[in-house]
Amino acid sequence: MSMAASTLAVAYLIAAVLFILGLKGLASPRTARAGNLYAMAGMTLAALVTLASPQVADYGWIVAGVAIGGGIGAVLARRVKMTDMPQLVAILHSFVGLAAVLVALGTYFTHRDAGALNALLMAELGIGSFIGAITFTGSVIAFGKLQGLIGSAPLRFAGQHWVNLALALLMVGFAGQFVLGGGLPAFAAMTALALLLGVLLILPIGGADMPVVVSMLNSYSGWAAAATGFTLHNELLIITGALVGASGAILSYIMCRAMNRSILSVIFGGFGAGEAAAAAGGGVEGRSVKSAAVEDAAFMLENAGKVIIVPGYGLAVAQAQHATAELVDALEKKGVEVKFAIHPVAGRMPGHMNVLLAEADIPYDKVFEMEEINPDFATCDVALVLGANDVTNPAAKTDRASPIYGMPILDVHRARQIFFVKRSMKPGYAGVDNALFYQDNCALVFGDAKKVVEGLTQALGHS
Repeated sequence: MSMAASTLAVAYLIAAVLFILGLKGLASPRTARAGNLYAMAGMTLAALVTLASPQVADYGWIVAGVAIGGGIGAVLARRVKMTDMPQLVAILHSFVGLAAVLVALGTYFTHRDAGALNALLMAELGIGSFIGAITFTGSVIAFGKLQGLIGSAPLRFAGQHWVNLALALLMVGFAGQFVLGGGLPAFAAMTALALLLGVLLILPIGGADMPVVVSMLNSYSGWAAAATGFTLHNELLIITGALVGASGAILSYIMCRAMNRSILSVIFGGFGAGEAAAAAGGGVEGRSVKSAAVEDAAFMLENAGKVIIVPGYGLAVAQAQHATAELVDALEKKGVEVKFAIHPVAGRMPGHMNVLLAEADIPYDKVFEMEEINPDFATCDVALVLGANDVTNPAAKTDRASPIYGMPILDVHRARQIFFVKRSMKPGYAGVDNALFYQDNCALVFGDAKKVVEGLTQALGHS
């Protein structure tokens, strides 16, 4: 091995270790910042040593690509709101998938013209292309659902699972033909079927399961990157892709367990899911809800011994995390114990609420996951819900016709008094009416979450 090759191998090894440390750091909010720094350092090292490699003969296209892509990325990073971050993550996954398809196609042409095609390389190209194609269109559909361009309700049709199975078998068949020398027509047919399969796998998945879908697509993008690494004979890309693919798969499994969902159901586009109605308003039609003024809610909060705040997408939309931190300070000055309850799929992507609360410097020891906090609701004086609709819906436990039936929820309904901050009576992302609204111990405080929370803090200051 030449000195240049050995130096590159050592640098890649160090970068891989930094990536592993980065993933380890992301396992906890306390170490997430350090984890990000490790990962950034690893990526910087990997990019620099790759550019310095003797294999890079021309920097023209590389510089142009980095300039254009980096410029677009910088603009997006500054303009994209925190509430739109799940959409950004989904569309970035689609880019990884599309890159895998293009790399496979480009490698096929260069090796074909050089007469260097072989069965192993063709297999690598086929696997990389169809994983990338499924990731690409699946991520585009996820983006459309998250952005509201496509309805969040599951889109299902009779025999969809058999159609998906037939498409998958045909795709594998064309992949085999491609490996055996089928050429570009077989490659095109395989990729086209994979693109269609990506659409049909994600369309049947409802809004309540979108955080799991984002995690799953993250895993797919990792495996697509790993396949590209084999194609390009780049060990670091293989390692990085495998890390992302494995961690995304593990996270998807953990979230599915937390939601009482089958991982196979999510991976295969709702396989085995019941034909539940799109809305679960059964038993609440014709019933009215109680509303409360900000001052009424502030009075109850001030006189409470224990308050549990449940952040949701409403908090993210209103960017109310900093106002919520000020409310916590005001309550604690009056001797009120305050905790936060986080559902695994609150928001639109894994860890959405944790990121928002961390941004507002809310102490980690006040933030509790669902399993830890649920027993506390029974002894809670006031539960303040900031737009967390689907994850607080008791119908998940009582209504078998509900699309979210069986999904573990935060036991907000057991609190002595509930104030639910909501802009309107519009259902949550899953399109399901929330039975919590009709309970005697629940009152709705209508308005933007940030303005309501600011009003609560102001009212507490005047009391």
